[in-house]
Order: sequence, then C-alpha cells, then structure tokens
Amino acid sequence: MVKTAYVTDLKSLQGECSANYLRLIRLVGDMEQGQSRDIRLSEEGSNALHLYIQENAPYTTMIQVSQTGPLDHVVESPKMRVHLYHDVRMAEVTDFQRERHFHGRYRYPNPRMHQPDEKLQLNRFLGEWLAHGLAHGRSEYVPEMP
Repeated sequence: MVKTAYVTDLKSLQGECSANYLRLIRLVGDMEQGQSRDIRLSEEGSNALHLYIQENAPYTTMIQVSQTGPLDHVVESPKMRVHLYHDVRMAEVTDFQRERHFHGRYRYPNPRMHQPDEKLQLNRFLGEWLAHGLAHGRSEYVPEMP
C-alpha cells in the first residue's frame, strides 16, 4: 500500500479564513486598539469569549481570542492570536496556546505531533468558537461615551 502525502486544501483554508473574518468583524464592531469585549456563552455568565484588540493598523488588526470559565484555575483555557487582513478580508490564526506560526502542512509523525492539516484545523476551531459566540452569546461591552 502506497502512502500519499497530505496536500493542503487551500480552497477550504481560504474559505474558513474569509468566514472567520466576517464573524470577527461582527463581534468586534468598531473596537479600537486596547479595547476588549466579553461575550457570555451561558446564562450563569461563568463562560465567556474574550476578544482583545492588541494592534490596529490600516490593513491589519491583531486580536487575542480567549475563553474564561469555571475551570480556569485547573486547566489552561484556549487562547489564540488572530490576524485580520482587511485588504483580502481574511482572518488567520497565527498563535495558539503560546505556539506560533503554523505551517500549511506537516509530515506525520513529527516531533510536536501536529496533524498534517493543523493550520486548517485551528482555523476551523476558531470558526466554530466564533459561530457559537454569535449564535448564543451576549455582549458585555459598553462603548465609551465621548
């Protein structure tokens, strides 16, 4: 049996990144650098999606996306950095759990045990996370009054 190498599915990756861009734009609205927003994911308010604008430039925005919950003192909550590229209207996960710069594909097995399509999986995870926040979340952000 011949083992074939994984081929990056660019169409799926670009589609996911474009959809995530639209989801993030809806969630962050007109927030500026240094501002954050919490989106409660449950009625009790113990789980929240946290969005923080780290950098904001004309063509790119860097957002930290994390989740807080009742087990934060026991288990590290998911945390990722996402770059929004406004000129191509795409959002890409660049850091996840303090790991940076994911390749489009990995040989398997590899020393860090990344999946062959790790980058696509991270962007899909972000998409599911954001879609859940849009569908079930309640914003905790109150805009500043001039």
